[in-house]
Amino acid sequence: MTSVQEAPTAAPAPAPGGPRLSVLDRSSIREGRDPSGAVRETVEFARAAEELGYHRFWVSEHHGVPGLAGPAPAVLAMAVAERTSSIRVGTGGVMLPNHRPLAVAESFGVLESLHPGRIDMGVGRSLAFTSGIRRALGTGRDSAADFPERLAELLGYFTGDQRDHPGVRAYPGEGLRPSPFLLGTGEGSAELAGRLGLALVTAPVRGEEAMAGVVARYRDAFRPSVWGAEPYTAVALGVAVAPTEEEARRLLVPEAWAQAHSRTRGVFPPLEPAERALEREMTPRQREYLEESVAAGLYGTPDRVRAELARLTARIGAEEVLVTLSTYDRAEMLDSYRMLAEAVAPAPSPASPR
Repeated sequence: MTSVQEAPTAAPAPAPGGPRLSVLDRSSIREGRDPSGAVRETVEFARAAEELGYHRFWVSEHHGVPGLAGPAPAVLAMAVAERTSSIRVGTGGVMLPNHRPLAVAESFGVLESLHPGRIDMGVGRSLAFTSGIRRALGTGRDSAADFPERLAELLGYFTGDQRDHPGVRAYPGEGLRPSPFLLGTGEGSAELAGRLGLALVTAPVRGEEAMAGVVARYRDAFRPSVWGAEPYTAVALGVAVAPTEEEARRLLVPEAWAQAHSRTRGVFPPLEPAERALEREMTPRQREYLEESVAAGLYGTPDRVRAELARLTARIGAEEVLVTLSTYDRAEMLDSYRMLAEAVAPAPSPASPR
């Protein structure tokens, strides 16, 4: 580690200077509830995040994962946009190997047409959870090999530059500018985002030093484009805030246990109370995975988290933190987001489509 009981209320603005704060929600299923309820909870969560002053709210793409209920990010993003009024809305992300670029461009053309100036198009190259799901989606292990070409095709539908598919146009979509982000934790993705002039979303999956290197490579490779004049980096990070460090750590345990179970049993289960997860008889490997997952997040009191976020974002040169906290108790989760919003005020920034 860099180490609720009430509904959220609008956060007061403390002294300026911190990174932008945003939300990435995976539509986690909680024990005793069904997938449909998880999707509805995501939409309600977005409304709360808007009230708390978060900059953007993103949804994810997961197919056939027992503990996650977000397989159609563009559809869910539309529902979120319809129920909110000012927060930016997008995907973290659409996994391009699962889709035809034209269909993605058309979907985001609809989103941007109905909610102009609020839509982010986060895309990634990850493949589906299992070989069976990949077969059902019509993808294979080599489906991400042509990702750069797919990404260029997708962007071309908005700019009207379709060299490989002359005469094919996206309606709506062409001429519109949903803000594109590339999700990636490796140097290849960072360089690609830089060359295309896109914003980058990365994560400390290989440690802070490796992440700093990825962001440096991105900034070195960046070329201004119609999508952005300057490099822009967001860090996706599990963040938990509570009155004490131990309470904050406990908030990370339900998802950490689900991840440990997934890595050893191949199934990502619904979130359960932290106390029950900690009382389980875990194998040594499961215990190790759980501790690794918790340590990869950032948790603590508001003052400690504020200081650590300032250090981390300054160290790697990131403008934004995409908070990914999921825990069993939704009231505690919302309270953590409230305390984080109260503790961290974003630094003033020039007008930007991002």
